[in-house]
Amino acid sequence: MTPTTAGLIFDLDGTLIDSLPGIAASLNRSLERQGFDPHGHPDVRRFIGNGSYELCRRALPEDSPHELILAVEEGFKQDYAHTWPEGTAPYPGIPELLDQLAVRKQPLAILSNKPHPFTVEIVARLFPRIPFDPVTGQREDLRRKPFPDAALWIARKWDLEPNACWFIGDSTVDLETARAAGMKPVITAWGYHDPAALLEAGAAQVLEKVSDLAAVLGFP
Repeated sequence: MTPTTAGLIFDLDGTLIDSLPGIAASLNRSLERQGFDPHGHPDVRRFIGNGSYELCRRALPEDSPHELILAVEEGFKQDYAHTWPEGTAPYPGIPELLDQLAVRKQPLAILSNKPHPFTVEIVARLFPRIPFDPVTGQREDLRRKPFPDAALWIARKWDLEPNACWFIGDSTVDLETARAAGMKPVITAWGYHDPAALLEAGAAQVLEKVSDLAAVLGFP
């Protein structure tokens, strides 16, 4: 399997896009409506990666009731639906890399733990020329990462064996997903997870720059 023949599954937040400012703003507005203090970006950065419910659970005091977490999550979603463009953008170099991949006409997909409607809308708005198929966020019919269900569903949709797919992400969740699905993990360092923690979790290599990812994918 080479970079030009593999099916490429990309994480979204922290891998292709910097969405921390938009997520933090919406989360903090929802917290404040419920009477809680806001969090700085370094804290919110640590909360991201396991879906909107976990984002809100981690932002609240320990042992917060389920109903309160749901209320903050609903407020976050309602706010984020209208405001995400103000704090979301591709990382420098990512659009150009994706344009190069699109020319190769190999299978490309998005798999995110962000709620599915937001995932679809953001990808369509920010990467309209890239033939991602499928684009999949957190859905009720597929367990979220690090469960391998959605990654394996994508491989079946492509009619590829899992070991013919590469999973590209920035987190230990993405690393665990790739392993659980039997796919090759490709782990990046510019997102929301510390490189040292990624290496400690067993990443063989952590790519520091988008140009490093381009080289791994077969571009000079």
